Amino acid sequence: MDIKQYLQSGKRLIFDGAMGTMLQRKGLPAGMIPEEVNFLHPEWLIDIHREYLAAGAHVITTNTFGANSHKLATTGHTVAETVKAALDIAINARSERDDVFIAQDLGPIGQLMLPSGTLTFEEAYELYKEQVIAGEERADFFLLETTSDLYELKAAVLAVKENSKLPIICTMTFEKNMRTFNGTSIESLAVMAEALGLLAVGVNCSYGPSELLPIMERLCACSRLPLMIQPNAGLPDPKTGAYSLTPEEYGENMVKFAHLGIQILGGCCGTNPDYIHNMVVRLEDELTVTRELPARRAAVCTPAEVVYINQPRIIGERINPTGKKRFKEALLAHDIDYILHQAIEQTRAGAEILDVNVGLPDINETEMMHDAIIALQSITNAPLQIDSTNVEVLKKALRVYNGKPIVNSVNGEEASLANILPLVKKYGAAVVGLTLDEKGIPAKAEERFAIAERIVNKATAIGIPKEDIIIDCLTLTASAEQKGVVETLKAIEMVKSRLGVKTVLGVSNISFGLPNRGLVNHTFLAMALERGLDLAIINPNVAEMTGVIRAFRLLHAYDENSVEFIKAYANMPKTQTIIVSEAPAGGAAPASAPDGDLPQLVRDGLKKEAERKTAELLETTDPMNIINDILIPTLDVIGKDFETGTIFLPQLIISAETAGVCFDLLKAHMKKNSQNTAEKGKIIVATVKGDIHDIGKNIVKVLLENYGYTVIDLGRDVPAEKIVATAIEQKVPLVGLSALMTTTLASMEQTITLLHENNVPCKIMVGGAVLTPDYALKIGADYYAKDASESCRIAKEVIG
Repeated sequence: MDIKQYLQSGKRLIFDGAMGTMLQRKGLPAGMIPEEVNFLHPEWLIDIHREYLAAGAHVITTNTFGANSHKLATTGHTVAETVKAALDIAINARSERDDVFIAQDLGPIGQLMLPSGTLTFEEAYELYKEQVIAGEERADFFLLETTSDLYELKAAVLAVKENSKLPIICTMTFEKNMRTFNGTSIESLAVMAEALGLLAVGVNCSYGPSELLPIMERLCACSRLPLMIQPNAGLPDPKTGAYSLTPEEYGENMVKFAHLGIQILGGCCGTNPDYIHNMVVRLEDELTVTRELPARRAAVCTPAEVVYINQPRIIGERINPTGKKRFKEALLAHDIDYILHQAIEQTRAGAEILDVNVGLPDINETEMMHDAIIALQSITNAPLQIDSTNVEVLKKALRVYNGKPIVNSVNGEEASLANILPLVKKYGAAVVGLTLDEKGIPAKAEERFAIAERIVNKATAIGIPKEDIIIDCLTLTASAEQKGVVETLKAIEMVKSRLGVKTVLGVSNISFGLPNRGLVNHTFLAMALERGLDLAIINPNVAEMTGVIRAFRLLHAYDENSVEFIKAYANMPKTQTIIVSEAPAGGAAPASAPDGDLPQLVRDGLKKEAERKTAELLETTDPMNIINDILIPTLDVIGKDFETGTIFLPQLIISAETAGVCFDLLKAHMKKNSQNTAEKGKIIVATVKGDIHDIGKNIVKVLLENYGYTVIDLGRDVPAEKIVATAIEQKVPLVGLSALMTTTLASMEQTITLLHENNVPCKIMVGGAVLTPDYALKIGADYYAKDASESCRIAKEVIG
C-alpha cells in the first residue's frame, strides 16, 4: 500500500517528532548544521528514527530539512551526497518493516523571493529540483514543511511534479493572526494546495496544540484534502529552554485534532518520542478518520486574499491597451508604473479581480506580461486574470504568478483546447472558455452552448474541475447585432442551468457605437446578472456599473445585513459626477493621489512617481524636512499597519523600497549641496553562527536603512568573534542578532555573552521565530524585536 492508498483508506497516519530536539539531546555542537550529522554520526540518526517508530510513528522524516545548496554551501557536501546519506540512514532504520513510509524532507530555502527579496522563482525551483532528483527514486513521498511563502511552496511543488512522480504533503507555519510570516492566509493555502494537486496539507511549528487548534478549525472549513498537524510541545520556557507541555498533556491536546477529523498527526519542536507515544496512546480509540468536507467552491487567489466566486464579482478591465493610446505608449516605453496606476485605481473603485492584457504587436508580450505580473503582485492583493491566447505568454505568466489566477482564454478550436487546457491543469488555474470556434461566433444561443459544452467536456476529461471553468457567452455590439443581445443572455442561462459552471462577460462591448453608452452598459449588466452572470468585466471607475453589482448583491441577500452596500454609499453625496481618468504614459498621478501626495505614493509602492514628487518637493522644501516631516512619519504609519495586519510583508517591503528611492535622491541632493546627510548612526545586523536563514535580518536591514541608519550587514552564519570585533572597530551603539532555528539559540547566547565579556558599549536586540521576550532577556539581550518595524522603534530609542 502506497501513501496515497493509505490515506484513501481512512486510516490515521502518525508522523515522527522533532529532529532538532533529538540531535541536541545526542550532543549536536552549537553552530553545526544538522545535515552534517548524516556523515559524522549516522548512528545517532538511526537511533532517533527507530525511537520514533517504537513510539508508534508510521513515517520516518529524513534529516534533510536544510539540504539545499544554499544552506549546505559551508559544509563541503553536495546536495546529492547529503540526501543519499539521509535516505540510506532512513532505509536502514526502517529495516524490514513494510508499514513505515519514508518522507524526504524539503525545508524552506531561507531567502526572500521576488518581489520582496532577490531570489527569483526559477532560482528557487532549481534549489528544490536538485533535492528532488537526489531522492525521488528512494523516498515514498516528499514533505514540504515549515513554509511561510506561498510562492516558495509553488516553486517546490513544480520542482517535484516536473522531476518526480511522488506525491507531496505540505505544511505551512502560521502566526496567531492566522497568517504566515509574509501574509499568506489559511484560505489561500487551501485553494493552492487543491489547485496544485497536493496529497495533503496542514500546519506545523510556531506554537503548541492549543494555539494551533483555531487555525486547524479554519483549515477544516475550507479544504477538502486530508489534513496534517504537527504542533510544538507548547511554548519554550525562557529560564530552562524546556517546552511548556509534558508528553501526557501533549497527547491529551492532540485528541482535539482527531475529533476535528485531522488524519495526519505528529510533532514539531520539542516533541521527542515520549510525546509521540503519549499521542498514539490517546488516539487508540480514534483509528479511523471521519470529517465532513466543505462544499466545492470556485475560487481564485493571491497569497493574502481569496476571491470565492459565490456571488457576482467585478473584474477590472482597464489594464488593456485596446482603444487606449496612452496605454500603448506606456507599453512601448515599458512603463510598468502606468499599469500599477491602473491597478490601484481599479481596486480602490471596487475591482475584486484584475484583467491583465499587454498584447501589442511591437513589444515582447511574454516579457512584458512577466514583468507586469511581478510588479502588480507587489502592490495589490487582488487576483489576476491573465488575458492572452499566446501559449508562450501563458506559460511564463502562469509559472511566475503567485497564487491561483484565471486564464483568459481558451476557445472551441481544437488547437486552442489542445494547447491551453494542459497549461491550466498543470498550474492549477481557472480558465475562461469563449463560445467561438473555427467557424467564428455562432448567432444562436444553442450553438454557443454546444461550444461551451465541448470546452467543459475537454477540460474535465484532463482533470480540470468544473468549478474552475468559466464560460464567456460573448457580448456582441447591440448597434450591429441587436438580436444577438438576447441570444447572449439566453446562452448564459443555458450554461448555468445545464453545465453547472460559472459565466463571464465583457459587458461594455454591448454599447460600442451607440450614444449614452453608460446607460446601455449598466442596463445590460443588470439583465445579465439576473440571467446568472457570475463575473462582469467592467470599468469599476464608473460608479453606475459597480453600483448595479452592489445593489444586485444586496437585493439577492449575498451582502448580508447590507454591510458592503452601506459601507460604499453611506457617505455618498446626493449628486455625484463620474470621472473616468486615464494617467498619461509619462506618469501623471493616479486618481488615488490626485495631488501627487508623497505619503500615498510611498504606500502604493509607485517608485518612479514617488521619486518625481520628491524632486518636485526639493524645489520648495528643505530635504531634512522632507525626511523628518513626510518620509519618516509615513514609514511609521506603514509599520503600524503591518503590525495590525492591515498590510502584509510584500506591501511593507515595496513601500520601504519606494521610500528608499526617495531617500537616495535626497542624500544625493544634500551631498551635492554640501549638506549633512540624514544618516543617524551605525547598526550591526547578523544571523548567528550555524544559522543560514537571513530573511528576517534582510527585512530589518531594508527598513533601518530607510530610516536613515547605516546598517553593517555581516550576513548569515556569523561567528561571535567577528560580531564582537566589528562592533568594537565600528563603535556601533546597537547590534541586531537573528536566529530562526532552535539549534542556534545557543550560538546567539554565546555571541551576547562575548559582547558583554568584552565590555562592548552597545545595546543588543534579538529577533527570530524561535525567540520570546522572556528568552531574549534570559540570554542577556536588551531588546526583543518581534518584527522588522519593532526594530526601527528600538533603533529610535537607542540612537534617536
